[in-house]
Amino acid sequence: MAYVRTIVREGHPVLRRVAKKVDPKEIPDPLFQQLIDDMFETMYAAPGVGLAAPQINVSKRLFVIDTGEDEEHPEGTKHVVINPKIESAKEETELNEGCLSVPGLIGDIARYERVIVTGLDRTGKKLRLDGGDLFAQALQHEIDHLNGVLYIDKAKNIRKPKPKEEQEEEEM
Repeated sequence: MAYVRTIVREGHPVLRRVAKKVDPKEIPDPLFQQLIDDMFETMYAAPGVGLAAPQINVSKRLFVIDTGEDEEHPEGTKHVVINPKIESAKEETELNEGCLSVPGLIGDIARYERVIVTGLDRTGKKLRLDGGDLFAQALQHEIDHLNGVLYIDKAKNIRKPKPKEEQEEEEM
C-alpha cells in the first residue's frame, strides 16, 4: 500500500543538497519500490505533475512524473526516473512555473522547449525520454531538485497566481 508522505518546503536543508546517486543494486529492494509508490501517491495527492525524492526528505537521485496523456505521448507520461541526465536540450522559452515545495507562488522561468533525458526506470533498465512542452518543463524542474536548485533561484517576477477569472478578463 502506498502512503502520502510530507512534502518539505523551501528552507529545509535537503532541498539545497545535491542528491546522492542511486546504486542500481538498490532498485529491486522492496523499500526502494515502496518509496517510488509513495512518491506517486504523494504527487497525486498534492496534486502535482512531478515529485523529486528530496521533496519528501530523501536525498536520492530519483523522481516521478506524470503530466498526463499528450499528443506526443498517447501512451501517457507516467515515469520513474533514476539517476537522470539531460542528454540534449533545444530552444529556450519563458514559462510560468510553480512548485509543491514553494506553495502559493509562481514565477517566469527560462526552460528548454525540448529535452532528451536518460536514466534508469523502476526495474533498473535504461530509459530514454524525449519530450517537449509541459513534459520537458517538468523533467527539467525535477532534475533541478536533484541538484539542490529550486525554480525560485532562476525565476523572475515571483508572485501569487491570480484567480482564473482575473486572468481570463485580462486576456480579453
